[in-house]
Parts: sequence; structure tokens; C-alpha cells
Amino acid sequence: SRLSTLAQRGATSTRSSKPMTFIARAAAPTLPAWLVLIRIKRVFKGVCASQQGKIVIVAAPDCRITAFSFFPTSMSANLHPMLNVAIKAARAAGAIINRAALDVESVRVSTKQINDFVTDIDQKAEAVIIETLLTAYPTHGILAEESGSEHGAAGADFVWIIDPLDGTTNFIHGFPVYCVSIALAVKGKVEQAVVYDPTRNDMFCATKGRGAYMNDRRIRVSKRTQLKECLISTGFPYQPGNKLKQHLAMLGEIISQTAGVRRPGAAALDLAYVAAGFSDGFFESGLKPWDVAAGSLLITEAGGLVGNYTGESEFLHEGECVAANPRIYGQMVTTLAKYSQFEAAPKPKKTSVGRTVMDAEGAPEDDAVEEAFVAAKPTLTAKPRRIKPVQAAAPDAPF
Repeated sequence: SRLSTLAQRGATSTRSSKPMTFIARAAAPTLPAWLVLIRIKRVFKGVCASQQGKIVIVAAPDCRITAFSFFPTSMSANLHPMLNVAIKAARAAGAIINRAALDVESVRVSTKQINDFVTDIDQKAEAVIIETLLTAYPTHGILAEESGSEHGAAGADFVWIIDPLDGTTNFIHGFPVYCVSIALAVKGKVEQAVVYDPTRNDMFCATKGRGAYMNDRRIRVSKRTQLKECLISTGFPYQPGNKLKQHLAMLGEIISQTAGVRRPGAAALDLAYVAAGFSDGFFESGLKPWDVAAGSLLITEAGGLVGNYTGESEFLHEGECVAANPRIYGQMVTTLAKYSQFEAAPKPKKTSVGRTVMDAEGAPEDDAVEEAFVAAKPTLTAKPRRIKPVQAAAPDAPF
């Protein structure tokens, strides 16, 4: 037909009285990679949409045209089903948070303890997350910031770790740095992670062994190798007795060794930014599992390392967290180890006959010692650790 001939020649308009919109062959070389030629198709009844694509072709009846299908460079079709449910839950919570952010003054705020706030939005967001997750997986367990383990199945192998609004203090002041954090631990190891920033509509997600993504784009930790070139994020103690003096001393050392330090106020988002390479490292004390569970998987899937201040990977219940790319991680641990509340694990050494023994007196020999700074495998099971003896010190700085 005449229209078909025009299409093959690259025409984009016709004198036909009936409207037609199509993409001609001539335009193909200029199209982005995600527009893929699928077939030439005969269109009937004036309107046709490809079942494989998302471009609607409107044409004159009985016209043969060239159609293209829309295949975005997206990982959404390949997401793990449990991660899809977590993303759905995070977006539902984000919608509640965004609506409330339009009128922050009307948000009801209560105090759990000194400088530790909770709002009705935290509770509403947590409720919708739990409802979404348990509707899909009623046999799973729940560990949430506000309700603890009240919901879900007790003793389940699958446990969702939820922080419905990380950065509540920022939120109630209208400071737009807060997020939703959801992680799934399977038999104690984090395998799915979502960190959602509702103010920027940034979705960070990861599945163990499948990499980390931000808005469908694969992310990696930064490539910097010198601590003096790095931008580091942190958090400050906000309750009396949280060793503020020690943190200020630690902060002073890091500031003197880096290009800059930032304190945004949402640990889960800080970890997501390290995973995306926006910042080069992170450290903070006094954290809970729901603060770091999702972010820790983002870090390891983006090629980074995460652990406690002594560099050990069992950190989820220890209240200490340091994360960075492998080179920077080692340098940060060197600085932070002396501030850890835990004793460092004995270092292996080689004897004259080449066998590996432990430095600690009386410790058993070990022929298969792991390398230092191995990637963390977060667990929900707190293992007994040797805590440093408490030394007499001056009272902590008041708030």
C-alpha cells in the first residue's frame, strides 16, 4: 500500500485524512538501544498495540507499518519475587511518608527516650509494610523498629528486618534525608535488601549474589584508594552515655585523614550511598539491626566490605559499623580499631615450618584461616564476643 511504501522510505507523515503515528525504518539508526525492531505487522481497525512492547501504534486500517518494541534496560523483570514484594512495601510506606511531609506540623510526635522520637507516620508506614509482607508470606517472621517481633511467625527461618522511617528526626524537622529500610534474613543471613528514599524516589535494592542496583542501574562502590581523597559519612551519638567524647576523638582522627566528613542522619541511606559510590566510607556506633541490615547487603553486593571497628564481619548486633570499598575499609579499620568495644580477633602467624598458629596464648592451631577484611555476612544470631575491660574514665560530655 501507499502508506507502507512511505514507511519503507522513511516518511513520517501522509496526506491521508486518517491520522497515523508510526516509527519508520529510516528512524531506526537514530533510536536508542532499548528500541528494538520486532516485526512488520498488519494493523486492523485503526489501533494496535504490540503485546511485547509498550508503544501504541495508531494507523489507518489495513496498513502495513514498521513497529518497535520498548525494552528498557531494567532488571525489574529479573528481580527475586521476595525482593519485588519488599519494593512494593517500601513504595507503599514511601507514599505515606511523602503525604505526611506536605504538612509536617500536623504529624504527632512522641518520645521513646531522650532524643529518640517516633511519629504516627513511623507507625503507619510500618503497619503497611508488615501488611504487605505478611499478605505475601504469612509464615515469615518480622523484626521491626517500632513493634519488634510482635507480628509474624515466631522462630521462622525467614525474618523481615524493617525500619519504616530511618531518619525520623530529620523528617519531623522537614530535613529531606530519610528512608525506608527493609531486609530479609534467611536462617540468619541477609539475602534481600531494599532502601527507598521517598524524597528523591531513589530505590536501592539487592539480592545476594545478584548485585546491587539503584533505580534499575547497577551500582558499585567507589574506586578511590587513598583515605585522604575520600568523603566519609557518619552519625553522632544522640543519647547520654553513648560515649560522645570517644566519638569526637574518633571523628577528629577521621577528619584529619580524609577530604571531608558528612553527617546526613539516616544510616541506611548512608550505606546505600557508599554502595552507589556517592561517598567512600561510613562509620557509626550505637546502631540497631534494622539500621544496617539492608545497607550491609547493598555494600557487599556493590563490591564493598562491612564489619565492626576491628574489621570482623559479625557486626549486626554489636552496635558498631564501618563500610567502604576494600582499600579504604582497611585504612579505616586501622584508625577505628582502638575505639572498638570488642577485642580484635587474634592475628594468624606462620611458624618456621609454615604452619599457621594464632597469636593468642593457648589458642588452637588453624590450618584454614580466613583472609583479613572478608566481606560481611550479616546474621541475626548474636555470637559471644570478648568485650574490652572497662577502664575508669572521666564522665562523658553532657548533651
